Amino acid sequence: MKHLDEYRDADLVQRCAQRIADCVTRPWTLMEVCGGQTHAIVRHGLDELLPDGVRLVHGPGCPVCVTPTAILDKAHEIANRPEVIFCTFADMLRVPGTATDLFEVKARGGDVRIIHTPLDAIEIAEAAPDREVVLFAVGFETTAPANALCVVEARRRRLRNFSLLVSHVLVPPAMEAILRADDCRVQGFLAAGHVCSVMGVSEYRPLAARYRVPIVVTGFEPVDILHGILLCVRQLEQGRHEVENQYERAVRPDGNEAALQLVREVFTVTDRAWRGMGSIEHSGLSLAPAYRDLDALQRFGALTGPDDAPGECLSGEVLQGRRRPDECPAFGTRCTPDHPLGATMVSAEGACAAYYRYRPVPVGAESVDDAGAVRELGAVHDTGAPTGTSALRDTGEART
Repeated sequence: MKHLDEYRDADLVQRCAQRIADCVTRPWTLMEVCGGQTHAIVRHGLDELLPDGVRLVHGPGCPVCVTPTAILDKAHEIANRPEVIFCTFADMLRVPGTATDLFEVKARGGDVRIIHTPLDAIEIAEAAPDREVVLFAVGFETTAPANALCVVEARRRRLRNFSLLVSHVLVPPAMEAILRADDCRVQGFLAAGHVCSVMGVSEYRPLAARYRVPIVVTGFEPVDILHGILLCVRQLEQGRHEVENQYERAVRPDGNEAALQLVREVFTVTDRAWRGMGSIEHSGLSLAPAYRDLDALQRFGALTGPDDAPGECLSGEVLQGRRRPDECPAFGTRCTPDHPLGATMVSAEGACAAYYRYRPVPVGAESVDDAGAVRELGAVHDTGAPTGTSALRDTGEART
């Protein structure tokens, strides 16, 4: 497929990996911010192609994973109300709160509906004027414009039975929180291309200058990611700390101005709690005063309880790059997609879910190894399998 196959070409992947090895003279630790990039790295075994001196750690780039327990508990409370139709994307169904999740709420009779676009919730609200329709608005800068459009459309249609439970978070403040930590090991970032397609790259420049770290805006295919790593390592080796745009085919330096204007109209920047990371200043969005009447917290009561429920889940450590998922004692045993301890095991972009699906998981004294641990490019391990893009396959399907 044009604009896709060429970014999964096994020969290009190997050449990129070799160029990285050729320019590395000392150890470097990089963080990919986006959970989608994490899945691509683990799925294709890209980290295993890197020289020993280059280490990847996984960042907080999964908005589902960082949604705090207090907001999840509020979502469950609202969804349990008989007058409510609660609209959400499927990846929020299994995210555990203090005592339950939306999947269980739905199973017990709550009217929880999976939507494919936020505007689906508008259509539901218009078709059911006697019900309260609540949209669970979760995401980074990427999804904020679509949710903002819903707010404008609800006002235009004069819908009085529509509201949003907002849990939007912003990427640059989270990156800064990681860089401020005393134990920070991150020396360079791969920034999320889809976020920057909306916000542009200007907000990263002060971070790069203040903390002297290169930030490379990167796509999501194997060649994209390895090219982004190459650009980041080159900067580190040369003593530079700039913002570079590897994902030029999708990201403009100024982002999407129409989308940004819509977000600025509907939302205002606020402090936000991040699950596993605590409260981060100016890291979230809430509805602007002109649209506050569409805030579900105004209709159904404010948040109660702590932002994080205590427990053995170490997802906060994973989200900050301090541990790999398979370094958690509960990984693959007490914590699985069927019985998750935290959001990182069930989110479509969660790091723990990526490791569980694409990396061996110990089961008792045995180890589950997906098809010999061959990665999808067929270029990581020699197991007799064909190589190249013709060998692309999902090795995670064999998980038991």
